Amino acid sequence: MSMAEELLKSFEELPEDKKRQVIDFVEFLKVKESRELFDMMDDIIEKNKSALKELS
Repeated sequence: MSMAEELLKSFEELPEDKKRQVIDFVEFLKVKESRELFDMMDDIIEKNKSALKELS
């Protein structure tokens, strides 16, 4: 059984209120990952500001 199949099987067994919590947690993880990516990009830009100015 794949991880996706295992997750779906477990998810389907949960009561509705717990399913909502799982969905909310997944959304939280996606936002967290997105923020981490933006923070990393901001850090790269800050560390390379002078080189980026030269290129522009």
